[in-house]
Amino acid sequence: MERSEHRGPDREGGYEGLAYALWLPVQTEAAPGVVIVHGAGSRKENHADFARLATAAGWAALCFDLPGHGASDGAMSGDAVDDVIRMAHLLSEEEGIDPRRVAVRGSSLGGFLAISAAARAREIAGVIAICPASPDQLRRGVRQGDLEMRLGDPLALEAWLTVQDLGEAVERISGRPLILMHAEGDIQIPSDHSEELFERASEPRKLVIAPGGTHRSVQHDPELQAMALRWLERQLSAP
Repeated sequence: MERSEHRGPDREGGYEGLAYALWLPVQTEAAPGVVIVHGAGSRKENHADFARLATAAGWAALCFDLPGHGASDGAMSGDAVDDVIRMAHLLSEEEGIDPRRVAVRGSSLGGFLAISAAARAREIAGVIAICPASPDQLRRGVRQGDLEMRLGDPLALEAWLTVQDLGEAVERISGRPLILMHAEGDIQIPSDHSEELFERASEPRKLVIAPGGTHRSVQHDPELQAMALRWLERQLSAP
């Protein structure tokens, strides 16, 4: 087998207009799985490092391009929450994957979508949210044209974001593990936001505020990402 740091996906394809890449672990027994949700202006290839790390730790990992990004069809809209749930279902149906242990990991916009998807779909077993964006921050980005993604109807997306409440979504995850991770030096999305979400979360929960850093540093820190996976796996394996 290729060395994990250079290993490509086991399968690439499309599902209902969404382009994805799938990494599978070596073991044949039921493995946990994680859907990886990128941020605004990013794409699945930018998170292959986490997919390889997860696979080396015994997880299946599925990266995909959000609508309006990369090779996926369509434009970004509020339907992206359903797209995250759809990809979680796709991963849970993969042979060798334990459907009771399929989690979602997202960063920035992806963190917002991961929390929102878990709040809507109880079959999502847990969440890793890295510097999650707030609806207000995303709405300002849409209005100012700062988000590098294909938009369908910007006004409709702004209106949808206006009625989203991420704190309420965190509360609806109650009973399922949530780990929030943020860089203290993040000036794009201040770490206070993750601290506020943590206060509204129920156990099992964990908050990691890394000293220094930037908006993108935590999501590509292999030590922090490995720690998040270990914590989540312990929670999902608990009675």
